[in-house]
Amino acid sequence: MNKESLEDNALAVITSVCRSERRGTVKQNIESGVLVENFGLEGDAHGGNWHRQVSLLSQDSIDAFNARGAGVIPGAFGENLAVSGLDLKTLPVGCQLRIGGSALLELTQIGKTCHSSCEIAQRMGECIMPKEGVFARVLRGGSVAVGDTVQVIWRAAVLTISDKGAAGLREDKSGPAVCALAENHGYHIVHTQIIPDDFDTIAQTLRMLCDEDRADLILTTGGTGFAPRDVTPEATESVLTRWTPGIAEAMRAGSLAITPRAMLSRATAGIRARALIVNLPGSPKGAAENLGFVIDTLGHGIALLKSAEGECAR
Repeated sequence: MNKESLEDNALAVITSVCRSERRGTVKQNIESGVLVENFGLEGDAHGGNWHRQVSLLSQDSIDAFNARGAGVIPGAFGENLAVSGLDLKTLPVGCQLRIGGSALLELTQIGKTCHSSCEIAQRMGECIMPKEGVFARVLRGGSVAVGDTVQVIWRAAVLTISDKGAAGLREDKSGPAVCALAENHGYHIVHTQIIPDDFDTIAQTLRMLCDEDRADLILTTGGTGFAPRDVTPEATESVLTRWTPGIAEAMRAGSLAITPRAMLSRATAGIRARALIVNLPGSPKGAAENLGFVIDTLGHGIALLKSAEGECAR
């Protein structure tokens, strides 16, 4: 990953690290520990080969609950990690979180059934863990400590739109170039596909990726020019619910500094559901250049779209 991107997108920090050595006992804040691949927090009774290896809760949620007089301490909700600056419950299942410099988690569940004997629920009338707690498996282990940064690794899908590519008559070089750049900036590529320059196919694929919450960012490459079969912008606009013209404007402005032919691009960008769609040119060089002009800002936009950040004040 690009180190600068990692630092720029590190928007949250660990505020407590808690574990319990026996089930049925309150977790204690140990402040630092080790996340073990495909297990959980080292020494925690809830670790193991299952989908709820690590439990997380937003510190902001804990603070708001305490403001009502709950008086809970770290670990009281059964959480392993408390995280400030990130609304965890808004993140999609399958989203990845980078903890500190090396550990990597994948969200597997949002919320849980509260135990009938939960002391907090009996005393306060409710418990926030069932609705706001999230669970994850450890994809890659590493140390974890209070103060460590937490970075959301957004999911990206890359669609190469080309009649010849879909027919196997041309090697796809643009898609891999886009994937490489996105991965270098911290995105997790979850879907790649080559589809023909067909309006209905493009629109249907975009709707599927957005409506089924398959990706947070969808990048298309190809079909943005003047040729009769170049219908990517029209197909994209047919599925958008909100337009983001500044993204396409920024790409054209950057490209115009390189070639006057950039004014011929008809690429568009916008939002459907909770996903951002961005059209890129069809050439490997053009696709990478255009994505490079905007990729450092896209993550902030996606975070706002997902409500994982507060309102933009910059």
